[in-house]
Amino acid sequence: MLVVCASRTNASHARFALAVSRKVGNAVVRNRVKRRLREVLRHLRPSARPFDVVVIARPSAANGAFAALEAEVLQLLARAGVVSR
Repeated sequence: MLVVCASRTNASHARFALAVSRKVGNAVVRNRVKRRLREVLRHLRPSARPFDVVVIARPSAANGAFAALEAEVLQLLARAGVVSR
């Protein structure tokens, strides 16, 4: 459902960006996906290492439940080394 691109930074905290294209769905669907991803990232921000992170939503993210999005974000960020499991 998601792709994560991460790069180490000299900043004192992690910075997150979201990319949700029109392929995901109409404006209502895209905004719902962005709200869900922002909520997941809000909880992760205090424990994240200093990285610049871009989270790219794929069209299947539109049908994903909040718990599934959260689990995938955690898995991908852990694999990238942004957060520890």
